[in-house]
Amino acid sequence: MAKISRKLQTQKRHKRLRRYLIGNKLRPRLAVFRSNNHIYAQVIDDDSQQTICSASTIDKELKDNSGKLSSNCSSSSIVGKLLAKRAIKKGIKQVIFDRGGNLYHGRVKALAEAAREEGLNF
Repeated sequence: MAKISRKLQTQKRHKRLRRYLIGNKLRPRLAVFRSNNHIYAQVIDDDSQQTICSASTIDKELKDNSGKLSSNCSSSSIVGKLLAKRAIKKGIKQVIFDRGGNLYHGRVKALAEAAREEGLNF
């Protein structure tokens, strides 16, 4: 029996989740992508296929303030707060959380909780 790689497991989970997670204009999808070095988050309207706002650890605004952000929970929470501020500025208060096939743990959880603290509901 061949061992299934972690990446393939994540992709299968994400595909399974995306059947039910569909963002619209009233309640867009907050999609999270986590790599080894960075974390990226976007608020997406799937009906019009547009990204409303985004934030990541490679954002220029974050690099200027705190130098280089590494891949840890504190960096993820900074990204979550920034994304929530940008979304609220655009008039979005409710989102559907798409963890991208990752487990709701660690960096993904830190980003979600920081976004909730700043005022996003999901």
